[in-house]
Amino acid sequence: MASAAEQLAASLNFGAFAKAEELKKRLWFTLGALIVYRLGTYIPLPGIDPHVLSEMFQQGSTGILGMFDVLAGGALSRMTIFALTIMPYISASIIIQLGTALSPKLEALKKEGPTGRKVLNQYTRYFTVILAIAQAYGVAVGLEAASGSRGALVLDPGLFFRVTTVLTLTGGTLFLMWLGEQIQQRGIGNGISLIIMAGIVAELPRALVGTLELGRTGALSTIFILFLLVMVVAVIAFVVFMERAQRRLLVQYPKRQHGNRVFGGEASHLPLKINAAGVIPPIFASSLLLMPTTFAQFSGGQNMPDWLVWISTALGHGRPAYVILYMALIIFFAFFYTSIQFNPVETADNLKKNGGFIPGIRPGQRTAEYIDYVLTRLTVIGSLYLCVVCLLPEILISQYSVPFYFGGTSILIIVSVTMDTVAQIQSHLIAHQYEGLIKKARLKGSRK
Repeated sequence: MASAAEQLAASLNFGAFAKAEELKKRLWFTLGALIVYRLGTYIPLPGIDPHVLSEMFQQGSTGILGMFDVLAGGALSRMTIFALTIMPYISASIIIQLGTALSPKLEALKKEGPTGRKVLNQYTRYFTVILAIAQAYGVAVGLEAASGSRGALVLDPGLFFRVTTVLTLTGGTLFLMWLGEQIQQRGIGNGISLIIMAGIVAELPRALVGTLELGRTGALSTIFILFLLVMVVAVIAFVVFMERAQRRLLVQYPKRQHGNRVFGGEASHLPLKINAAGVIPPIFASSLLLMPTTFAQFSGGQNMPDWLVWISTALGHGRPAYVILYMALIIFFAFFYTSIQFNPVETADNLKKNGGFIPGIRPGQRTAEYIDYVLTRLTVIGSLYLCVVCLLPEILISQYSVPFYFGGTSILIIVSVTMDTVAQIQSHLIAHQYEGLIKKARLKGSRK
């Protein structure tokens, strides 16, 4: 009976999808926008020697360049117009969010509703331009200083190259920001997240082919490759479970009587996610730890102070210092970002204003303390979960020489974005079904 009911529900959903013309238009627009993004990842910057660039990235694939190249879908290793991807916009968004917790003016804008959020979004766009220009100029200077066995990376260095590089990379980032907003308005899902996920997914076939090639040459055994594939499925299932897991706090609303009618008295839940910080902690932790190694690779190990050489050596992949600091930074950023995203005092005040209370807990300060107590323990579990998922690639890379960045940030982004997109598709299907029911009810009413 249960399986038959599930099949019937699935067929009804498929029928609703076939009739949802608006949803199909949104899906086609999203697919077209992502294809445009992928085409842009193959348009190279002018004045770059591709052979020297390939040699440089083969040497620096284990540093911060390799990590961001995974997020960029290979656009950074090919040094294309989308080499910066959407990362300046994400950094600007995070900085503005941090500012709302530190600046009273920004915090007041956040509380103003849609009008305040519109102003904050405009601040984010302005800050994105500033960050993109700064990062593009740094990339231009770094490209001019880079060289390989075949000569200099930049064919004709100078002011003209720097200006064109800054304009091209900044324009590429702003175009992706605009494209993400268009997906948000006219497509389906979170546009910025979908762009990042599309880049990661596009590089997975090449990573899989590289792994199978190592198995063909005997560098990796067949049993280990099968074990690796099974572990990928297990990690994805574990990430899905943890991303959906939440603690629901029971919230009760008292009964109120107005005349002969009784209002309220219902119960609801306050959902608290185990991983409220998302993928921000691994990204920040990886960026900080891989900077010394990247600087060492860019300079080729020449004219470096001894302390930088020692740090870059100690923070290599799989080293004990790297693993310990990586875990510590993930836990720190998980607590830090969760405290910014969720304010127990503000939540307790909102419950008190609406007449809600947690059974057995006094409204106001005691409720805020109880929510903070529960949230702290959930964040401990969530941060340890992030550590387990993100340390898997470090073990595979350092101990077994797996040739791609398995797990970690990539898996978290793919799973979370996929779940969010599927949820939005289901919401559109439900809204379409409700509209159909309302239209049928109106037609029956008019006939009567």
